[in-house]
Amino acid sequence: MGKEECKTMLDALNKVTACYRHLVIALGSTSDSQNLREELKRTRKKAQELAVANRTKLTALLKDKTISKDDRAEYERLWVLFSSSMELLEVDMKRSLEIGQDFPLKVPTRHLIQTGMTGSTTTVAARAMSVQNMKYEADSNIDTADLRDLQTEISQVSQMMEEMEMKVQVAPWAVEAKQEAGAELKSNMSVGNSSVGVISICEEEPKEEEGGGGSSKGFASICAVIVFFIIVFAALILGYLVINMS
Repeated sequence: MGKEECKTMLDALNKVTACYRHLVIALGSTSDSQNLREELKRTRKKAQELAVANRTKLTALLKDKTISKDDRAEYERLWVLFSSSMELLEVDMKRSLEIGQDFPLKVPTRHLIQTGMTGSTTTVAARAMSVQNMKYEADSNIDTADLRDLQTEISQVSQMMEEMEMKVQVAPWAVEAKQEAGAELKSNMSVGNSSVGVISICEEEPKEEEGGGGSSKGFASICAVIVFFIIVFAALILGYLVINMS
């Protein structure tokens, strides 16, 4: 029961941090707006809440001396995944701070960048918050006020990671993976047990049948060669006639 609960909590954290990264990409672009800044604020706070819950649960389990060797190995693996997710969140929060400072909304100092991204980011934010529709309540000065809060939260996340390393001694290089690298990319995507939605990915286009596609291409190549020789032959005949008539 403990392992499944930890996996569900970690899955929720991973999905929210993925949504946060998706939102950070839109900062400073023509998709940037006051709503995006509020979405970023809510999403990162949700990620931090999930991070605290994951840390509390995993720390208690790893400090338990009565768990079996196999259970400890599994919890250590989940701890490494959790630490990696926290590192990514910290990196994205710092990136959000830098871009937010370079592209203030209230007093613009430079033009927004045309990145090719269009449309609203509301759907992604709603997935992270597990709601149907986002309700926006932030003030017009959110881009400046939120940057101060973001600086404080970055320090809190960094402090949390330092405390994690001191409380639980888990060597990442000693943890064995449960599957081959890239195996999750080969398997079908699923929503999982978490109520947090996932960012959808495009399905691969169906491949053409090997027999039908190959024969069609071969026939087209033969026809092209025949047409080419007919044109050349006609050109030679016309040239011969023109020379004799002159």
